[in-house]
Amino acid sequence: MTPDFTIVTPSLGYGRFIGDCLASVAGQEGVTLEHRVIDAGSTDETAEVVARFPHATFVQEPDGGMSEGINKGFRAARGTWLMWLNADDRLKPGALAAVKAHAATRPASDVIYGGWDFVREDGGFEKRMTVFPFRRRMLSHLGCYIGSTACFFRRATTVGEGHLLDEDFRYVMDGEYLSRLAAAGKRFDYLPAVLAEFRRHGANLSLRNRPAGDAAEWLKREKQWAESRAIRRAYGWTFFKNDHLNAVADAVLYYGLLGQKAWLKRWYGRL
Repeated sequence: MTPDFTIVTPSLGYGRFIGDCLASVAGQEGVTLEHRVIDAGSTDETAEVVARFPHATFVQEPDGGMSEGINKGFRAARGTWLMWLNADDRLKPGALAAVKAHAATRPASDVIYGGWDFVREDGGFEKRMTVFPFRRRMLSHLGCYIGSTACFFRRATTVGEGHLLDEDFRYVMDGEYLSRLAAAGKRFDYLPAVLAEFRRHGANLSLRNRPAGDAAEWLKREKQWAESRAIRRAYGWTFFKNDHLNAVADAVLYYGLLGQKAWLKRWYGRL
């Protein structure tokens, strides 16, 4: 039988958090699912924690980074809908049932996404992220405003057609993937519900590279910025051959779209 959902969790050294992640999936009701934990070689308590959850399949082998780990899970997935849930994140109770019910009324949707909460390292609530119906140019020029931890892909029309994460992207792979799906004409559908929790702490891949005094830290940050620039050039508006002029145009678009985003968040309200 084809499960309703496949949850893919890439993992490396997050044993202190992964139990919460697994429990949040195991507690989902009203759906069928498979949960694939793709571990790159953790030496902490990860394997022992996963073994306590019979719903999860644990695969441990080296990989070239988070994007490759997610792709391994996506290739093996059998669910009608796919998503990746980071090892330090959690699904809200009833999240999958809400997505399934919404999808039943949206048979043409390829991507369904909702809102999420930021939580502290100890799991306490920090703030809620309000989202709104899809804006393609906002995605490419302002940044990925759709949280991967609250985003679901119809397997048949995304991964099933060969759309996988670009493994050259290590920081904003979600933004590139969503932009590429949008450019391919995939339909995005907004679900006005809070579906997940994103845990913020010092080891987050997207948060850890802050500019510091030494060149190595600046290089890490530049690589992250370069990925965002590549998305803008590949999927957004490019007005000039000169990249310095494009940087000026990007800044104008950024602040214009930032204002639009603020208006949309006010219009749709908090979830």
